[in-house]
Amino acid sequence: VQLQAYGGGLVQPGGSLRLSCVASGFNFRSTPMYWLRQVPGKGLERVSGISSAGSTKHYEDFVKGRFTISRDNVKTTLYLQMDNLQSEDTAMYFCARDERGDSRGQGTLVTVSS
Repeated sequence: VQLQAYGGGLVQPGGSLRLSCVASGFNFRSTPMYWLRQVPGKGLERVSGISSAGSTKHYEDFVKGRFTISRDNVKTTLYLQMDNLQSEDTAMYFCARDERGDSRGQGTLVTVSS
């Protein structure tokens, strides 16, 4: 099983980034997927989740209205569109097959700073 997130970077407050997570080694199209993030020194927190078909999406309150999760089951790729980024969104972002993030792969760093 491999989950490789990419697309992070440095962005100014109010800016946007689109994260991608390429999945392989399991039945992606039948698996709910999640984005999580971790600030250094703090615990892992769930950001968003999406059902296997993409019809149901969940967002934590701190990203609701700013982030959009989506998936492409043909490309076995999970996405996170992040708009109106704020400094508190600075973190390492991971994708995972479970809500706790135990299955997370390599993350991508998002830094929001002016």
